[in-house]
Amino acid sequence: MATTSEDVWRLLAELTAAQKETDRQLKEVSQQQKETELLLKEVSQQQKENAQQQKKTDKQLKDLGKQIGGLGAKFGSFTEGLALPSMETILRQRFGMEVISPSVRVSKEGQHLEIDVLAYTNGELNTAYIVEVKSHARQEDITQLKSILPRFRRFFPEHKDKKLYGILAAVDLSPELREKILQEGLYVARIHDQVFELDIPDNFQAQTY
Repeated sequence: MATTSEDVWRLLAELTAAQKETDRQLKEVSQQQKETELLLKEVSQQQKENAQQQKKTDKQLKDLGKQIGGLGAKFGSFTEGLALPSMETILRQRFGMEVISPSVRVSKEGQHLEIDVLAYTNGELNTAYIVEVKSHARQEDITQLKSILPRFRRFFPEHKDKKLYGILAAVDLSPELREKILQEGLYVARIHDQVFELDIPDNFQAQTY
């Protein structure tokens, strides 16, 4: 079958239309690539900003942790300072102690012992009391005090013949924990009207260490 000039022109027209469509599609692909690259740049920038924000947040959390730790230490010191005058009154008037020393720190043979309040008297009574002061008493505070009492004479051999008792003084103390402390033979002191008072039953028998 012979090809006429009309067929040639028709083919050229179809080729031209196909080329235009191809060009249009290539432009769309190119535009999509540009949009994708722009989006990737935006994502990369966002990731960088997120990383910087995360670093900033981490630093803020770290600083906040230090502040909270410092606040806890200050509150602990405040609690001990609040407890000392009223505990001194209890130790002198109720138990007849002559020497009362706050914040006792002692080291011996590489071992260390820290006591919030140490009170003792010689003579006929020949007795010593160890007071641990806590803002919020917990089970581990009982364990801590009970670990200090039997180690006391090793650090203070000059008091080895004294009767030794323990007192746990707390601002906040649950009834259940109070019972546990008493069951261990330890005195309980709680804050009342901004002073510490003994909180023990009439028939309480303290354990001697």
